[in-house]
Order: sequence, then structure tokens, then C-alpha cells
Amino acid sequence: MLRRWLAPLSALLFCGVAAPASAQSEAERVQVRELIERVVAFDTSTGEQNIAMANYLAERFRAGGFADEDIHFVNANGSAGLLVRYRGDGTGGRPILLLAHMDVVPALRADWERDPFTLVEENGLLHGRGSLDNKAGLTHIAATFLTLRAEGFRPTRDLILWFSGDEETTGATTTALLTEHRALIGEAEFALNSDAGGGQIDAQGRGLTYVVQTAEKTYASFTFTVRNPGGHSSTPRADNAIYDLAAALQRLAAFEFPIQWNETTLASFRNAATAFAGPEGAAMRRFAQNPNDRAAQRTMARNPSLSTMMRTTCVATMLTGGHAENALPQSATATVNCRIFPGVAVADVLGELQAIAGPGVEVATFGPSSATDASPLRSDVMAAVERAVRAAYADIVITPYMSSGATDGLYFRAAGIPTYGVGGVFMRDEDDFAHGLNERVPVASLYSGLNHWRALITELAGTPPGP
Repeated sequence: MLRRWLAPLSALLFCGVAAPASAQSEAERVQVRELIERVVAFDTSTGEQNIAMANYLAERFRAGGFADEDIHFVNANGSAGLLVRYRGDGTGGRPILLLAHMDVVPALRADWERDPFTLVEENGLLHGRGSLDNKAGLTHIAATFLTLRAEGFRPTRDLILWFSGDEETTGATTTALLTEHRALIGEAEFALNSDAGGGQIDAQGRGLTYVVQTAEKTYASFTFTVRNPGGHSSTPRADNAIYDLAAALQRLAAFEFPIQWNETTLASFRNAATAFAGPEGAAMRRFAQNPNDRAAQRTMARNPSLSTMMRTTCVATMLTGGHAENALPQSATATVNCRIFPGVAVADVLGELQAIAGPGVEVATFGPSSATDASPLRSDVMAAVERAVRAAYADIVITPYMSSGATDGLYFRAAGIPTYGVGGVFMRDEDDFAHGLNERVPVASLYSGLNHWRALITELAGTPPGP
């Protein structure tokens, strides 16, 4: 969801106003509340329940007037994704994709204060696994589709809803869509992702910042492995797999990838500079103006939250080695996890890691990865976001940002489809428990998110019918 390094803005940039009263009808509020209650009840940490939820939603769309020929399932790796096409008149250009994911990370009932798969409202918050990540965004899009269809709205271009089935794990359903079923989305122009972006509010519900995710670092893991003939521990030798691996990891710890930037990170630093006191804020402004400013680079690099936005990072996360306490190790392996700056190929990072590790260490990729470029700051998308957000918070700070985590958006960017994280949830940082215990989403955001998505869709794909 939100990039935590933007949180200091809340201390220095209060300039929002409280959100206005909800503009939805009672029927819309009832519909979105029913939808989120139903979808939270599916334990979609399993493929079987993902399929069940996809079938439930397909029936809701059929009942809402969507034809069978516009509803498709994409099955992969024991799960399913759901695609629904809202046909337009073709006057507004190529299709727009609207993204969410149905799956959730597991939740153990014994650890939770409440049943994680029963939506519970307490103190203005809706508790339940996936309520924030990402079933609020999913229900915003689904409910908006159903409402606009019931009103007779005809978009000027096709709108294609894609609810993936395994974003939290393998991403197989989205991969299958983009490789085996690409015809279903045709030449989509760009995607709007409900699983990224969003707004910060303070304790009084006043708007602080809204971030648009326009880039994601590539997630990739590698293994460092040292092999050795081994021997008896009573006769140590100079070459030792564990020591040699440790030396390679020390070289990795001392290494820094080169400074990089793109229009997203420069805009982020420029907008966030006011929230950083003293030399850091000044350095961010100078870097945004001239990224080759070496002094600014050094100042910013001393802050880990800023440094990660300026370069690829790789860090050792797991270790295994040896086979017996009284034997010299025959092998030792470390897992190194990297978050790669957009536009950098995984193969290039592999080559750099091999050079760091040295000839006695085998470096290999471990698990899937998908390199992705940053999306351009499209004027039409950014203008639509600004209008939608300022309708609720007139003076809020709006900025693009790059995520160090990953969403389905990285697959679409890698496939050449610019993707924008424009989630409609506004919440306090202290209420963000995505992936954690007692996950929750504000009731007010469940309803105001309908305004947000209606504004985006009608701005980018036509205007709603008159009164």
C-alpha cells in the first residue's frame, strides 16, 4: 500500500480537509457492504476458495447484466483469475484494465482476536483477512462496474476488470493471462491498480498525502554456494566452505550498487523534501534538480529509507551449511534477496553478484522474477487522479512513488502496459495491518472509495449519464 518513507509528510504537511459526506446512494452502500462481507468470507489463501470466489463474483456480474461472452476464467497452478469486459462505444481509444487480486495471505484463527474470515465492524473499522489487501479495492471496482451498468452508463472505451487468483504467491494466473490468453485484453492502453497507491489521513480524518504507484522494484533472489571436498574436523584446512561463503557475503555487505533515478523517484524526492528537516531535505531538493549532485547523493544515502529509492539493493537473508558437527563443511549456501531498480535486467544483477562473490562461489537465480520498467507519468491519468482525490481532500499532497514491494502491476509493466497504483483507501498509518494480525479497513474508505473509482472511470472513459 503506502510507502512508509512518505510518512514524515504527515508531521509537516498538514494541508488537507476532512472528507465530505458520502455521495453514494443507500443502495450503493448496501451493495458494496454486502460484497465485501461475502468476499472476506472466502479463505482465498487456497486455490479452491479462489475458484469459489471467482464463481461467486461471475454470478454477480451475470445478474448485473454482463453477458457470458464477456466473463472469462483463467486457470493456472490450481487457482483461477476472473476477467470481465465492460464494452464501450470505441470512441475513447484502447481499453483500460482495472486490477485487483482475490487471494490473501494465510491467517491463523488462534492468533486473531476475531474470526479472520468474518467481517467485523468495530470503532469505524472493518476487520477481516484481506479487508485491506486487496478485497476493499476489489469490491470498489466490482461495485462501481455493477452500479454504472445499472445506470446505463456506456463508456467511451472498453473497461476490462482483472481479478487475479494468486498475487500473494506465484502470480501464475496473471502470467497465464498475459502469455496464453493475451487476446482477452487486446491492446490495452494502460492499467489502474487498486492494490497500490492510496491516501494518508490523520487522527481527525484529514488528508495528508496521496501516492500514485508508478514504478516497482523487481523482486529477485539468488543463491551463493561454495563447495568443498570436506574432511575430518580434527584436521582443519585453509579452504573452508563456510569461511569462503562468509568472505563473499562480507564483500556483498560492503558493496553499493550505483545511484539511479527516474521521473517517479525525482518527483517523489521533490514533493517529500519539505518533510525532511535540515541537510536531508535540502539534499533531496538538489538531487531532484540535479541527480548527479554527489554531495546530495552522499547525504541521502545515509538514510536507509531514501537510499533504497536510489539504487538496487541486495541482502543476505538465509544461510545453510555443513552436514555434521565433526566434519568440515562440504557446502555452504546463502540466499540473497534483491530489490532491483526499474529498468535493470536480472541478468545484469546476476553478473554483478558473481563478480562480487568471486570465482570460488557459484551464484545462481533462485525462484521466479519479472523485471519491469517504470510507467510514464501520463498526463491524463495523473489529472484524473488529482480530480478524484481533491474532490475529497482539496489541498492534499499528491505524488508518484516507487514501491520496493511487488504487485500484479509489475507483470503488466513487463508486458508493455503502463500501470498506475491508484487505490481508493485513505487511512492512518497506524491502522495499516496488511498481511498482519487483525487486518482492517476504515468503513468511511469503503464507501468513499466508490466516489474515487467512479470519478476515475468516468474521467478516463466518458461521462456518466445526466440526471
